[in-house]
Amino acid sequence: MFLFRRGVDRVSPAQARRSTIDGDAVLLDVREQVEWNAGHAPGAIHIPLSRLVTGAALPSAAEDRPLVVICRSGNRSRQATELLAGRGAGAVDVKGGMNAWAAAGLPVVDERGKSGRIA
Repeated sequence: MFLFRRGVDRVSPAQARRSTIDGDAVLLDVREQVEWNAGHAPGAIHIPLSRLVTGAALPSAAEDRPLVVICRSGNRSRQATELLAGRGAGAVDVKGGMNAWAAAGLPVVDERGKSGRIA
């Protein structure tokens, strides 16, 4: 997958969407539960960075798959990407996070699958 070449560690929202829709990568949202409930990318998998930091395992749907990590602005996803790379996972983070995702006109849904917002 093009995103996981040596030296590529940040991707645009459009690249993230393509790699998770057309490719085998998983979009991993590392925001807290209240943020996730308000709005997230359709098809994303959720685990808060706070849980990853304490050693929580990835959700089973994300195990052994390339990871595209996203948060609200890109700070937590950068931390998560480094943590996951230290565990041996192939991971890149999304520049600008969900703020950039929404600004690019990409879909955002809430916990019920309705139109969501970035919290």
